[in-house]
Amino acid sequence: QVQLVESGGGLVQPGGSLRLSCAASGSIFSISTMGWYRQAPGKQRELVAVITNGGSTNYADSVKGRFTISRDNAKNTVYLQMNSLKAEDTAVYYCNSRVRSTWYSAFDHYWGQGTQVTVSS
Repeated sequence: QVQLVESGGGLVQPGGSLRLSCAASGSIFSISTMGWYRQAPGKQRELVAVITNGGSTNYADSVKGRFTISRDNAKNTVYLQMNSLKAEDTAVYYCNSRVRSTWYSAFDHYWGQGTQVTVSS
């Protein structure tokens, strides 16, 4: 089994910054993409940013220029640096990873438990 543990959420004022972390552990042979999604109350879960094991990134238009995704492959950890936060960034943020547990197994998607980010004055 694979576990994803997120940290770094909290309450921040508009214009402020937060850094989220997500560490993968357990039965891991390799990890391909790692990413962050978010879900606001009453809305569907949406992609925020993803990064491949080679470092290629993709962002939602709403966060381009404000958020930066990065990863430490040695630590199986993905980060999300969030700057210039807005009230509309308020949501539960979920980490997602595509993990292969053994050399002969297929990639499976795993999710973290979510971390609340609230942007409010």
